[in-house]
Amino acid sequence: QVQLVESGGGSVQAGGSLRLSCTASGFDSSYCMGWFRRAPGKEREGIVVIDSDGSTNYADSVKGRFTISQDNAKNTLYLQMNSLEPEDTAMYHCGAEWWYPGCVSESSEGVDSWGYWGQGTQVTVSS
Repeated sequence: QVQLVESGGGSVQAGGSLRLSCTASGFDSSYCMGWFRRAPGKEREGIVVIDSDGSTNYADSVKGRFTISQDNAKNTLYLQMNSLEPEDTAMYHCGAEWWYPGCVSESSEGVDSWGYWGQGTQVTVSS
């Protein structure tokens, strides 16, 4: 059974940094996995997706500030967030699906069908 557990959220001032972690269990084949966020009153936004081969796809809003990485030995996905802005305040979720062609560049509508999600971790950035 696949499970995703996020951690690492918190409250920081603008310009600060946080590192989120998503520990995955149950993936025994190729996958696509990513970070997504939802701010109050807004739709879910895709931040970055990575597949098991390391291909990535970042949203323009976080390019140059956020970096995704994965430690396969620890079954953990990381999101290093630097130069945080108040607009980054949101609940951050880790989502995953078994790999399929194009999953790294999947649309928001396509991600809706992904089968595995964590409970989320809150990030609050104050000005």
